[in-house]
Amino acid sequence: MKKTILITLTFAALSSSGFAQKALIKSQFDLAEKQAKVMLADIPAATPANAKVVPVSPRTLSPTGALQLVPARDWTSGFFPGELWYLYEYTHNPEWLKQARLYTAKIENEKLNAGTHDMGFKIYCSFGNGYRLTNDPAYKDVIIQSARTLIKRYKPAAGIIRSWDHHKEVWQCPVIIDNMMNLELLFAATKLTGDRTFADIAVKHAQTTMKNHFRPDMSSYHVVDYDTLTGKVIQKNTHQGYSHESAWARGQAWALYGYTMCYRETRDKAFLEQAEKVAAFILQHPRLPADLIPYWDFDAPKIPDEPRDVSAATVMASALYELSAFSKQGAMYRAKADRIIANLAKNYVSPEGENHGFILLHSTGSKPANSEVDVPLSYADYYYLEALLRKQKL
Repeated sequence: MKKTILITLTFAALSSSGFAQKALIKSQFDLAEKQAKVMLADIPAATPANAKVVPVSPRTLSPTGALQLVPARDWTSGFFPGELWYLYEYTHNPEWLKQARLYTAKIENEKLNAGTHDMGFKIYCSFGNGYRLTNDPAYKDVIIQSARTLIKRYKPAAGIIRSWDHHKEVWQCPVIIDNMMNLELLFAATKLTGDRTFADIAVKHAQTTMKNHFRPDMSSYHVVDYDTLTGKVIQKNTHQGYSHESAWARGQAWALYGYTMCYRETRDKAFLEQAEKVAAFILQHPRLPADLIPYWDFDAPKIPDEPRDVSAATVMASALYELSAFSKQGAMYRAKADRIIANLAKNYVSPEGENHGFILLHSTGSKPANSEVDVPLSYADYYYLEALLRKQKL
């Protein structure tokens, strides 16, 4: 009898926990829907009447609190369409499908933009999610063309995809850790075409980055500069972090997400081990706050009086949910991701109807440039919804 009662109580506790998790997810998507409606209503007024380059997607708020839109060429242009796809995925509401198609179409011409490495951020977050949810053959074509455009930036001697074209007086061929996030587009192109060229380039880039971007403690530099003729590393920097030897929080999150994704696509255990090592650096760091929402840089000098970076937290949470499905430490990773999501939902969301429809507050874009400090950011919202969907599926 006692055993039966214990089993019943345990099941009840688990069921209650499951219901609580579902309720959390639902509450956050309910908020996301309401905020997206606010944003869609505010976008027309934020669009300049005579702009030479028409802005197409929300990115952040200005210092005065105005909604800031960006053109298709901006690296963040795909996140708002991606959020709309995630709303459609969760709700199955045809209105979100309509809006997702509308805002995705606005950035299609980027498929031919060979002047950027951010093709994955722009195209895969928008068209990639769109194709996954609709199987629209036109979206498939855009993904393939975008991958063809991206690999034009591949430098075989160095084994990397060039990141930035700007600041040529500073770097010869810079590669940023963020670039790991664009490799998913290449893996997708191989699956869609059967052409191994795309995936082979992605793997080589990931291997080269693994070799050169990481310090002995498994923190990552932001920028590594290469000689494209010899493949030699010229210098290592941390452009958006506190110092060249500091651990910029979002950079660590990009690394965690990128190597987890690479393991999913290749099942190469080296990538899984890399993801686990990066996770250990982040989760065991003495300056990671108790709520697991990191400061903008783990080595920022005025911690705890430094800005948080919610965008880093959302990328971390999404990556940890995926990593939990691959690793023997899965239960721990999932528990950490759950804590991040619970704390974000409790303390970092926008009041309903405010902030022009952004979901989350307190992200940091580039503290050294005093740009987008303690503001909402579109990519924080995007990875938040992605993390919630991954939580739901688990």
